[in-house]
Amino acid sequence: MSTWQRLIPAVLILLLAACGPRPEVHTERLLAFGTVVELSIYTHDRELVREAARVVGEDLDYMHRAWHAWEPGPLGRTNQLLATGAEFSANPSVLPLILEGQRLEADSDGLFNPALGALFALWGFHGDEREEHAPPDEAEIRALLETRPSMADIRVDGIRMRSDNPAVRLDLGGFAKGYGVDRAVERLRELGIEHAILNAGGDLRAIGRPGNRPWRIGIRHPDGEGVLASLELAGDESVYTSGDYERHFIYAGERYHHILDPRTGRPAREARSVTVIHRDGARADAAATALFVAGPARFAEIAARLGIEQAMLVDPQGAVLMTPAMAERIRFEQQPAPPVILVEPAR
Repeated sequence: MSTWQRLIPAVLILLLAACGPRPEVHTERLLAFGTVVELSIYTHDRELVREAARVVGEDLDYMHRAWHAWEPGPLGRTNQLLATGAEFSANPSVLPLILEGQRLEADSDGLFNPALGALFALWGFHGDEREEHAPPDEAEIRALLETRPSMADIRVDGIRMRSDNPAVRLDLGGFAKGYGVDRAVERLRELGIEHAILNAGGDLRAIGRPGNRPWRIGIRHPDGEGVLASLELAGDESVYTSGDYERHFIYAGERYHHILDPRTGRPAREARSVTVIHRDGARADAAATALFVAGPARFAEIAARLGIEQAMLVDPQGAVLMTPAMAERIRFEQQPAPPVILVEPAR
């Protein structure tokens, strides 16, 4: 099976056929951040689309290499230096993400923790292959959690930094894609592009609109069977989904997914998927993970802490928990529609 076939997005762009003469929607595909990236631009200038795809592709490729936690590069070197406890000069390509990661961990009450890279490695989620293997021993998980790695352990003074905790190992994958897509959209605007969607494996940011209609997208059903719901986007919005179907392995008949609860060190089990709408892609990306870990019990609280007004959670039984602002946007495509519980973010 090819890379293109294996990467099924969580959000599917539902582009309507262009009516009338150009401009129209032109789409280019590329690979970045280990997934398929679709760049769709509403324009009459196809050469501009090709140039934008080249520029964005180069930018995303650079960001992926710079922020990869397990391969040689700026983030890998940062992890090595943090483990020493000594002060060092922060790499400029990594420093902004560390500062953002600190804010996101604090705002999520620790349910989103990019300092737990060693935990993801322990589970085998740091590589690209998903071979069947045994889950880590409970004693190994407990020993790692007892070291309490946190973004707050990283001390930043200007461009100098160090870590108070040698167990800190950064894995920025929980929000780096959102951060990178935001930077890529900035590049599109520098090129004069005002109407586009950048869809990175189902997580996306949309700007403008294709003519006199909004962008229309579909949210994947967590069972993997078609589209659960659709919504329309216009202006400037990001849509990010975390699902237990995205990265996982099966051992002895049990499925283990990559969304790990920092409190237990094990896959979170109170949700199947979470979708978040927010202008800031990095925050939407992290919030989808944090709300997945929070589950229904802390959904309202964590959404409020993160400043998220539009979010939807599908629980293991298929029921939907969502904010009223999200309910105004969502149209369920499958019938009968799932049972819905409206929850206002706690103030």
